Amino acid sequence: MAVLEHALLPVRAGSEAAFEAAIAAARPLIAASPGFISLEIRRPTGTGQPYLLLVEWRSVEDHRDGFRRSDRYEQWRALLHRFYDPIPEVSYFGDKL
Repeated sequence: MAVLEHALLPVRAGSEAAFEAAIAAARPLIAASPGFISLEIRRPTGTGQPYLLLVEWRSVEDHRDGFRRSDRYEQWRALLHRFYDPIPEVSYFGDKL
């Protein structure tokens, strides 16, 4: 059973282009993680709305205990967390219905 990580990324107004460049640079960091399956990021349709992050993992542990405790995550944070206000919350979802 795969799990889907979901987060709404509240990117500071005016930094969208820099954020999109940073996410492109960060993508290989997460993709190299054990248990990673896929990554999808959607742009907001309106000004001031968050980006949508969807990451498919083999398990919650692959994300939480693997990626989040790795050096790759520290690099991910350094690239991306400066754009968020506030820091996003992560949710996990199971099987499709």
